Amino acid sequence: MYRVLLVEDQQIVRQGIKVLLEQDKQIKVVGEATNGVEAIKQMMEHTVDVILMDVRMPDMNGIEATRKIKSQWPHVRILMLTTFNDDEYALQSLKEGANGFLLKTANGPKLIDAIYSCMKGGLILHDEVAAKVMPKLLHTSQQELSVQLSEREHAITALIGNGLTNKEIADELYLTIGTVKNYITSILQKTEQRDRTQLAIFAVRHGITKD
Repeated sequence: MYRVLLVEDQQIVRQGIKVLLEQDKQIKVVGEATNGVEAIKQMMEHTVDVILMDVRMPDMNGIEATRKIKSQWPHVRILMLTTFNDDEYALQSLKEGANGFLLKTANGPKLIDAIYSCMKGGLILHDEVAAKVMPKLLHTSQQELSVQLSEREHAITALIGNGLTNKEIADELYLTIGTVKNYITSILQKTEQRDRTQLAIFAVRHGITKD
């Protein structure tokens, strides 16, 4: 069961998303909030696996809330959900630790698939957003890799940069999921990245991707 917190200032939108999500028996909405301040309070009251976070909200916006929540609950997955196809919002959200950036034009099945993929370690970007964000990430990939990665670590980092989940990486490299997780822990320490999402951005910026 995936426990979801909805953070959205418009009640009618929040209710609509809740109805869509709860069509899936493996998803349960455990809390709702209208801004970042309320979201943090909800996190203190509930066990949450995934947050669907609006970007523009009163009192505390989604980007600031993401930063604060990730600092206290680094394990929680955060999917930004917004009407604004803005690459700067997406980049800033990812830098603060968000695990994905979706537009509200996404339909119910796509939203549910995003939650499942996110929980498996995937980096979720709406197609329209990815088309804008990826070139910007590549544009900043000018610095050389300053850490020594083994051949296996380099391969895993490349696959993370391509958005593969742990299971997909394990299948690709003929490893167990546990071994992949151990490698990722080591890579995070070597590259001094906070989490998997930051590692994916690191991979793209340094040109560590697999064709």
